[in-house]
Amino acid sequence: MTWLEQLAVFGAGIAAGGINTIVGSGTLITFPVLLAFGLPPVTANVSNTIGLVPGAMSGVHGYRRELAGQRERLLRLGTASLLGGITGAVLLLVMPAQAFKAIVPVLIIAALVLVVVQPRLARWVKEQRANGDSPAPKHGGPILFVAVFATGIYGGYFGAAQGVLLLGLLGVFVHEDIQRLNGIKNVLALIVNAVAAVIFIVVADVDWRAVLLIALGSIIGGQLGAKMGRRLPPTALRVVIVVVGTIAVVRLLMT
Repeated sequence: MTWLEQLAVFGAGIAAGGINTIVGSGTLITFPVLLAFGLPPVTANVSNTIGLVPGAMSGVHGYRRELAGQRERLLRLGTASLLGGITGAVLLLVMPAQAFKAIVPVLIIAALVLVVVQPRLARWVKEQRANGDSPAPKHGGPILFVAVFATGIYGGYFGAAQGVLLLGLLGVFVHEDIQRLNGIKNVLALIVNAVAAVIFIVVADVDWRAVLLIALGSIIGGQLGAKMGRRLPPTALRVVIVVVGTIAVVRLLMT
């Protein structure tokens, strides 16, 4: 990569770290940038996952106040994310590269749909809470555990909009303040990315220069995202994610 391309990857890391902390879907920023600079799809995905782990840690640290008193919930749901992340990472490595190339555009499109419908989903959740007569399980119950496990598989395999999906699930099954749910979302996404990263480091082809650039950028972005998460208009973030994600789909389909 040229110096200009390295600067672009670093900037994408900042954007992805911030978006992941606030909403999720930061992969839709960094992944297409890596593709644009010539990395093969699987190598780009692996390097991106490893590079975003420090940013996820930065975001979790930024939301540490919202995590107070949620230890038991994090242990339960974190176990589901851990198992799902391992499963997804193994699937990525054992499936042919052509299968990944065929599946990822579908996953990106699904992720973009989730990003677009998130406001409606949030309104629906609010209405369900207002109309509900019976209290929800304190930690979401077995259905949420299975759903978080399935999301972990998706996150370990690719993971774009994993955070959006987690927020939607948590909002449905856990009656809690949205900022505290966002703190949980950040931890669960970190667990998935971290366990997948460990597996990828051991057995996969990694572009370490891309990892370093994304990692440095995402650390900065994670802190910015934690500070700005309550200020930035969500609509603006969704527009950026949809535009970049659409570009990624087009590029994958044309290569």
